[in-house]
Amino acid sequence: MPELPEAEVAARQLRERVVGAQVSDCWVGREDIVREGLSSLEWFRRATITGVERRGKSVIITFIRAEEIKFLAAELGMTGLLLFRNTLTKHPQHTHFILRLEGGVESEIRYWNPRRFGRLSLLDQAGLDRYTSRRFGPDPLVISQKHFVQLLSSTRSRLKSLLMHQQAIAGIGNIYANEMLFRARLHPDQIANQVKQKAAERLHEIMGDVLREAINLGGSSVRDYFAPDGTEGQYKRRHLVYAKSGEPCPNDCGTMIKRSIGERSSFYCPRCQRLRGPRLGYNRKVRARYPDVSREYKLINCLQ
Repeated sequence: MPELPEAEVAARQLRERVVGAQVSDCWVGREDIVREGLSSLEWFRRATITGVERRGKSVIITFIRAEEIKFLAAELGMTGLLLFRNTLTKHPQHTHFILRLEGGVESEIRYWNPRRFGRLSLLDQAGLDRYTSRRFGPDPLVISQKHFVQLLSSTRSRLKSLLMHQQAIAGIGNIYANEMLFRARLHPDQIANQVKQKAAERLHEIMGDVLREAINLGGSSVRDYFAPDGTEGQYKRRHLVYAKSGEPCPNDCGTMIKRSIGERSSFYCPRCQRLRGPRLGYNRKVRARYPDVSREYKLINCLQ
């Protein structure tokens, strides 16, 4: 958290309320929160905000001053939020950057980030091009079905890891990857290039549906996330498997949702999301260790 839907909600609220406002002052509480461009901070004073957009999980704010254009790229990371002045937080000491504004609906944009996994970058056009090219793959709301199917067929990565790889496809994190894969009936550890074309096409459609639905509901307020105006996202009420280990499968298949521990926890139904692949090397010992593995699964890496 936050992921693509939460970043999109933040970008939309900012676009509605701060475009056209002029920066009257910039306050930096921790200099290490600015990854790049701190020396250019003075330029942003008296600059006017002309646009706000999302790239992956980052929010990009565009400024103009004397016909020169620069950008503020806000990485939200795991705990980062962009907030308006009157939005209250549990721990205000973790507000590390403030843009004070005049001439707009809102008087401040605050960057709050207690764990500081995200950073801010103050960039010119060349800097923004570098920032986006090295960080972001195609946007999951824009990528074509053909491109997405090709992406899966060209890699031996595990499916959930691929969906969360920001240089492969930008913006999906753990919550939405789990939800997409459950709806598509695909196991998180399925090898990507073993997914059949029809299943890959179905996942592409579900990916867009899940993200758009989450955006329309304001994202998922898990832990400390809320939008710039303080509203909570309601998509958490639609979660089918995320953080629901030990609960019955929503498909009423008679199986409990399982949690597996890796780099990030995966939540899935062992019956509805069987691990599948070419027939090879299956025995009782493997079955005992991996009870949800289909007999058709090629046991790649299982015994390593």
